[in-house]
Amino acid sequence: MSAVTDTAPAPRAPQPRGGLSQSVTDSLVIAKRNLIRMARIPEMVIFGLIQPVMFVVLFSYVFGGSMSIGGSLDPERYREFLMAGIFAQTVTFATAGAGAGIADDMHKGLVDRFRSLPMARGAVLTGRTLADLVQTALTVVVLAVVGLLVGWRVHEGILKALGAFALLLFLGYAFSWIGALIGLSVRTPEAATSGGLIWLFPVTFVSNAFVDPTMMASWIRPIAEWNPFSATVQACRELFGNPGVVQSDAWPMQHPVLASLLWSALIIVVFRTLAVRKYRSASI
Repeated sequence: MSAVTDTAPAPRAPQPRGGLSQSVTDSLVIAKRNLIRMARIPEMVIFGLIQPVMFVVLFSYVFGGSMSIGGSLDPERYREFLMAGIFAQTVTFATAGAGAGIADDMHKGLVDRFRSLPMARGAVLTGRTLADLVQTALTVVVLAVVGLLVGWRVHEGILKALGAFALLLFLGYAFSWIGALIGLSVRTPEAATSGGLIWLFPVTFVSNAFVDPTMMASWIRPIAEWNPFSATVQACRELFGNPGVVQSDAWPMQHPVLASLLWSALIIVVFRTLAVRKYRSASI
């Protein structure tokens, strides 16, 4: 007499649900989770607000009297010139925080727990970047108030100003995908923070954010004018009606709004694809 043994099939890993609507739902769930976490740790938001406010005050009152804008050394004119650059710098510097947050989730094993659930693979990263976008928008609002206090003004109406802020947030969201890729590529949050900042300094300073590119060396001026960061700054100055709009033959400087949209869209397409691919391979 022989015994027959039934072998139970091995459990299958949960399969991610498909469909655009499901991906959107999963992304919003992750975004909500990250926003709740930010609310429970308010110092994350507070420290994120302090740095850009310090930049506004320091650049306005330390360098304002020594910077020539359109041949004038007027400090008030420089403050209006400055704010578009500070806005753009603030939304792009949020990249470092996005990378550090994703690296921290990876380090703690949270991403592996998300991976065990039947959810869209890109939702974890999309939700994280959306939550960072909300925090960035809050920072921009506070920064605008500080700018008004130091003398910055909008001269082209509220609709164009809202368009400028939309371009800024679009740029910030695009750069957050670069931060996501960096966060997935390093082992610790500290390394993600360093890696997220080291490349941002040349991007923001080799631009039209703080000085007129016509004052730069001839070999570096084209780099500044074709910098995606510069296109957004130029567009914001036009839409705000602020001084310092660069007169240049470079296409991005002649069509800054369109150039800003195209650059940001291209960055999102490229780096979201790379980040999602890295997420899948890093989580296996």
